[in-house]
Amino acid sequence: MNDNEKQLLVDLRLAPYIQKATALIGKTRKVGGNQFRHAMATLAILIDYHYTYPVLLKASVIHDLFEDIEGYDPLNIIIIDDDGFDVVNLVMEVTKGNESKVEYLKRVKETATYYAKILKVADRISNLTDLHNDIFDIDYMIKYLNETEEFVFPMALEVDQNMAIEVKDLIAKRREMIHLILNDL
Repeated sequence: MNDNEKQLLVDLRLAPYIQKATALIGKTRKVGGNQFRHAMATLAILIDYHYTYPVLLKASVIHDLFEDIEGYDPLNIIIIDDDGFDVVNLVMEVTKGNESKVEYLKRVKETATYYAKILKVADRISNLTDLHNDIFDIDYMIKYLNETEEFVFPMALEVDQNMAIEVKDLIAKRREMIHLILNDL
């Protein structure tokens, strides 16, 4: 991390967003833990890739809030600070509505803004690291990897070559694991 990135993080007013994200603590994940920890992992991935844009980092902390907390009022975010409105707009871009998963991924791939795609890729990297055969069945894992390859990997190629390398590597590692499991049966 260079000095400029460090200063941007020092100046980042993230605590109010983290406080709002604590609503996700009660939302368990199939992999264990909860959605709050997943949000923190997504934030960490973005920092690892040297993203310091405040709206992106704030959105990463609450990116699942509107999906996972029924009826959550976006006004609670908008009033936090001057970034609140932009944070809500970014989160809404990566929020799955009444669409099917494929429709949702296609929409994000085709119409989302640069930062929404970066956020979606970081979110998927976090999810891929949690994709294990002792939690998910093989068919689900194959479907998830295929969706990632078709929709998220092209987004990664578009917005960040290093993230694309990680997505490609995670897909390959998970497919290798599936191959080993299927050969052991």
